[in-house]
Amino acid sequence: MPLLPLLLSALAATSLAATLLPRQTSSITVDLTKTYQTMNGFGMSETFQRANQMHALSPALQRYSLDLLFNRTSGAGFSILRNGIGSSPDSSSDHMISIQPKSPGGPSAAPKYVWDGNDNSQVWVSTEAVKTYGVSTVYANAWSAPGYMKTNNNDANGGSLCGVSGATCSSGDWRQAYADYLVQYITYYRELGVEITHVGFLNEPDLTTSYASMRSNGAQAADFIKVLRPTLDKNNMTAVSIACCDAEGWSSQSGMMGSLGSVDAMLGTVTAHSYTSQPGSPINTKHPVWQTENADLQGAWTAAWYSSNGAGEGLLWANKIYDAIVKANCSAYLYWVGVQGGATNSKLVRISDDKKTVTPSKRLWAFANWSRHVRPGAVRVGTSGSPSGAKVSAFKNVDGSVSVQVIQGGTASGTVGVKVGGFTVGKAKAWITDNTRDCDELAATVGSDGSVSASVPGRSMVTFVLEPAS
Repeated sequence: MPLLPLLLSALAATSLAATLLPRQTSSITVDLTKTYQTMNGFGMSETFQRANQMHALSPALQRYSLDLLFNRTSGAGFSILRNGIGSSPDSSSDHMISIQPKSPGGPSAAPKYVWDGNDNSQVWVSTEAVKTYGVSTVYANAWSAPGYMKTNNNDANGGSLCGVSGATCSSGDWRQAYADYLVQYITYYRELGVEITHVGFLNEPDLTTSYASMRSNGAQAADFIKVLRPTLDKNNMTAVSIACCDAEGWSSQSGMMGSLGSVDAMLGTVTAHSYTSQPGSPINTKHPVWQTENADLQGAWTAAWYSSNGAGEGLLWANKIYDAIVKANCSAYLYWVGVQGGATNSKLVRISDDKKTVTPSKRLWAFANWSRHVRPGAVRVGTSGSPSGAKVSAFKNVDGSVSVQVIQGGTASGTVGVKVGGFTVGKAKAWITDNTRDCDELAATVGSDGSVSASVPGRSMVTFVLEPAS
């Protein structure tokens, strides 16, 4: 063959090969001997009557909504549900009504509890989550004590619990009555077959709001924990973990920890939100730490995965979850609301204004890439190697499977190989979320050396799941 056509042919072949081959090839090694925190899971809430909005949908949309939240094959597969313990005297607006709307007459008076068996449809959501989908972690969280137990005689607008340090009230010390109140709430759910596993008595105690809110510093929280723990134990609730304190930001919760030292043995779970500061480093505690509330509360509704890295986009939230788990050693990450109507990103799934459709956002599918494949009891393990521009994490699940997350925030794409030391792969799958896919299965190949590879495009999240050989 003449030289020129031969050169042209070689160039064409090289060009074709370059077109067919990924732009990069990289390897990730998982080290199962290097361990970090144990995971409790991922979740959301339907508090402040959001559960009522779900329950008002048609039966078909009810099931679709529940599936989007809790189904491990067609939805996010959430493993934690956060409920709101009501404190309001009525159900007007979106108030969470108290199980004792009126004062019984004083802190030592016989209680006058009222229970409708519905709890603003939270009973329905909880029962479905636990009995239909197998959710085993239910976190019941009070935004405030009832108003008559507080210094301002109102469940809203701040005020503190009567009886904690610095909060003296003419009506007396309501700490024991509030502890009994929380125990009674847990008892009502227990009687319906739903075990509340975690209880919180504060929500954003560093913030005063026009809705249910109660102020507390760390010392005041410790004062109440000294009453609540023995009350739970006395009522056969030794397994219920006390969660504290759901501060508005990560640094705020860190600042409360020093004052909780005296009740460290009574505290079970440290909880914090991410509104005023994000989880960027571990909180100094031996207890599991949960990020229990975060959301884009102001941005206009978007279902996008990636457009401009906006506040509500899915890829951004995949990275937020990563940072909390890997940088701050979080054992759980919860979004604010699961399903709700309205025009903002405060929820993961939007109910249309005419109540005839339900639309998941890509934020939900970002969670799915985590929650479906990092199950309660999973242990975070070490990794080395990473595609350019990507974030990588790995976990060993209780069932022996290994889950590896690759968040490619940049535009680079290519084949990524995963190798787990001391692990024989039986079978492997990969799952992808990007602009066109919603935690969909992605082709994965098991190599002769036991590595698992798949194509990871730019602006995507891919989760590898490696099952051990039997």
